[in-house]
Amino acid sequence: MLKLKHLVLGFCLLIFTQISNAQFGLYHEIGVIAGPVQFRSDYGQSNDSKTNFGNSGFGVGIIHYLNFTYADSNISSFTNTYFNDHFKVRSELSYNTSKLEHFGEWVDPSKTSEDAKRLRGHTGKANNLDIGAQLEFSPLNLSEFQGYGHKFSPFISLGLHYTFSSASVATTYQNPNSQAIGDVNDPSNFYSGWEAGSVDVSKSNSWSMVTSAGISYKLTRVSDLMLDFRFQYYFNDWVDGLNHQLPSNKNNDWLVWINIGYVHYLD
Repeated sequence: MLKLKHLVLGFCLLIFTQISNAQFGLYHEIGVIAGPVQFRSDYGQSNDSKTNFGNSGFGVGIIHYLNFTYADSNISSFTNTYFNDHFKVRSELSYNTSKLEHFGEWVDPSKTSEDAKRLRGHTGKANNLDIGAQLEFSPLNLSEFQGYGHKFSPFISLGLHYTFSSASVATTYQNPNSQAIGDVNDPSNFYSGWEAGSVDVSKSNSWSMVTSAGISYKLTRVSDLMLDFRFQYYFNDWVDGLNHQLPSNKNNDWLVWINIGYVHYLD
């Protein structure tokens, strides 16, 4: 809870500091985003549609844009440049959570081995708090978009986020060698082919790369609607609390997030 308070305070101070620079003629936008998340992790079978759609959740966030299109004409370094009319800096504080379980052929009801039962009983949850920034590029002129020159403005972005992860794990496997049911501290309750320590839900922090593509729609003079398709790759394979080290475990954890947002321009 203390880390969360510090994170929120830091984000608010970042926005306040940026807004306090309004005398330089920079425009500020603030908004909210929300939408479904598909979490791609070590749970389930790789490249399996049931895994991809089954291990899903939801995300919400607060975003802030630093907009250069109305930079003070008295500051020559900000005036009449391609960067001003096509780029924004986006800062974000967001949270996503996804339920995780094993899908695919290895948990098919026809599989009756103890390992199949272990996999069917093993579930988890990935919870991630993000703070970070992205550089967003629009191929169309942002000044014209804000002046109703066109109603739509496509964009792409790239940036880095710092992620605070807090995964959880559970199992309903009834171990024939133990009377305790649901003991997540007993490695024999999980798939026998995994290395020792493959399940670990200790809190972890990591950097992640974020890239997205989307489109903004001019709603009013001071507000936009936004549709954003995001890919986020973590530089860590413990975000979901599982790192089984099998040959199929080729990638770190990552997610896809489709979010809808509302953005308001601050005068």
